[in-house]
Amino acid sequence: MGVFDKLGQAFGTQQKEMNIEEYMNSAEMEDVDVLHEPADMYVKPVSINSEDEVKFITDELDKKNIILLSIDELSKRPTTRNNVVAALKAYVAKTNGDIAMIDDSRLLLTPAKVKIIKRKRSK
Repeated sequence: MGVFDKLGQAFGTQQKEMNIEEYMNSAEMEDVDVLHEPADMYVKPVSINSEDEVKFITDELDKKNIILLSIDELSKRPTTRNNVVAALKAYVAKTNGDIAMIDDSRLLLTPAKVKIIKRKRSK
């Protein structure tokens, strides 16, 4: 037993053993990438189910992240889908970001000063 262990016992701050597997699977490690340095921005896949989740998406754009948005669930409710897309269009226009439809169920949203080239290149 080392000096620090004895001091810990004396002050009642004795450390318990840590299970590394348990720690790595914990919620606080969910967004940690131990293999790479932190990036300036991330590409985040997000699935949206209601208008209440628009705030989460705008917060991610404010953090300079690029969003790959799945609107599959909203396709069942066209009015809600149109409201969400309109709100996101207005937000990216206001913040100088961009938005583009990839296909019928996915959108790409970018933060400020990141633009999407929307025309297809001819071969």
